[in-house]
Amino acid sequence: MNRRLFLNQSTRVALTAALLPAVACQTSPDKPTADAPANAAASGETAGAPAADNFELHELTVADLQERMAKGTDTARSLSEKYLARIKALNEAGPMLRAVIETNPDALTIADELDRERKAGKVRGPLHGIPVLVKDNIDSGDQMMTTAGASALVGHKARQDAFILKKLRAAGAVLLGKTNLSEWANFRSSHSVSGWSSRGRQSRNPYALDRSTSGSSSGSGAAVAANLCAVAIGTETDGSVVSPSSCNGLVGLKPTVGLLSRSGIIPISSTQDTAGPMARTVHDAALLLAALAGPDAADAAQLPIPANSPADYTTFLKSDALRGQRLGVEKAHLNGPPAVAALLKEAVAALKAQGATIVEIELNKLVNPLGEAEFDVLLYEFKDGVNKYLAGAGASVKNLADVIAYNKTHAAEAMPFFQQETLIRAEATDGLGNAKYKAAVRKTVAGARQAINGLLKQHQLAAIVGVTTGPAWCIDWVNGDYSTGVDFSSPAAMAGYPHLTVPMGQVLGLPVGLSFVGGAYEEGRLLGLGYAYEQATHKRAAPKFLPTVQA
Repeated sequence: MNRRLFLNQSTRVALTAALLPAVACQTSPDKPTADAPANAAASGETAGAPAADNFELHELTVADLQERMAKGTDTARSLSEKYLARIKALNEAGPMLRAVIETNPDALTIADELDRERKAGKVRGPLHGIPVLVKDNIDSGDQMMTTAGASALVGHKARQDAFILKKLRAAGAVLLGKTNLSEWANFRSSHSVSGWSSRGRQSRNPYALDRSTSGSSSGSGAAVAANLCAVAIGTETDGSVVSPSSCNGLVGLKPTVGLLSRSGIIPISSTQDTAGPMARTVHDAALLLAALAGPDAADAAQLPIPANSPADYTTFLKSDALRGQRLGVEKAHLNGPPAVAALLKEAVAALKAQGATIVEIELNKLVNPLGEAEFDVLLYEFKDGVNKYLAGAGASVKNLADVIAYNKTHAAEAMPFFQQETLIRAEATDGLGNAKYKAAVRKTVAGARQAINGLLKQHQLAAIVGVTTGPAWCIDWVNGDYSTGVDFSSPAAMAGYPHLTVPMGQVLGLPVGLSFVGGAYEEGRLLGLGYAYEQATHKRAAPKFLPTVQA
């Protein structure tokens, strides 16, 4: 959940003006203020980067890793060992990314079995033997915990895999571990710090260690960016796949709500929640999407999945996919913060050079008024969904009221920097039969779909493009998150429509993504457009683990 979307506009403008020229953050997670809790001050965390990144698997794609296994250069086990060593070196030491909350004690056993299959001539598909990290709000029926980053859920182990993890294992992936996240998927406080959880502590952005990873799929974003794994799974309600992907120089895809099952994922919103792939290339994102997609009888899609839904999304990836396409560009972003607007204008020029026609549109103007109603939807659905999840989870807390009570009792551990007013507001709601809730759902879903569908039809557009989010903001344990002036996640989030982000460039070394938004189940088209842009521009750049931004 992208909590920053609910900042008022005057605050956004003031903070944006202050941020973009800045070089160093005023508040560092390594230097807590004098009144910071003792457990944070005593953590002993120091930021140090590798002098040179000579990691053997640096920036390798899924296809590259498959080639190494096919040639015998590596095995699933050796790949897993190398990534686990990388995690040990960068996650809890060196730059202390805190991207991975737990590694899988069964990872090498899984890898050995997959190596035996390969040796016997059985390769399940393109993910066979590929190490994957998944967000710690996704159930895994193994020795790892599922906690949503919350200390209230420490010790909870799911009875079975989430539906998408069953599919991931069936595809032959090695479940390497779980990633840190913004606690409760960033739906706990209006002053939250993205990437912080009471279980996993503060995730750091590998491009500038004092900048946010964004949220809530913070650890997944930092892990893939830093080459701690090949690909990862995040989840999104509004911005939580695309925003951390943008801030970590990644390709991220929020699919149409319903394309991927939500069974076994700690929820926020039955209307907007979905898992999604996070990768360093569009091709890798397409491979992971195909492995995860599929109908689940326990999670019926609100938008019926087409009968001819693709089994292989890589068939859409053509370098000339932009030729002859009409794209709408968000007009407000062309006039946004100058450094970011300059990146978008450069991207528009690249799209035109690849044969696309650009039309200026104003989607945000149509959708921004729906923000208050969206928040109401999430408050009601969060209580309903969390209560249902905890009722059958076997965790020590049985409902949202128990979580709130636990946090109060363990405030020094659970709430050292920000409180839980969003949880309290959700607990105060009175069920999905409430007229206010029903009206809010109708307003947000219908309003967002009408806005997107109307613009696509009116201008005969293949997709709508814009800036995914502004450059990563400072990690600020005193004031919490703030906006850097640009956000584009809400329209697709409220509509339940797909949203792809692809690296667009950097501002002072901080990545910024280009968004492609389309209609329901248009993932293939968006991946094709994003791939053509990616191949024409090659804007992905690996992080350097700098202590702060350098002008």
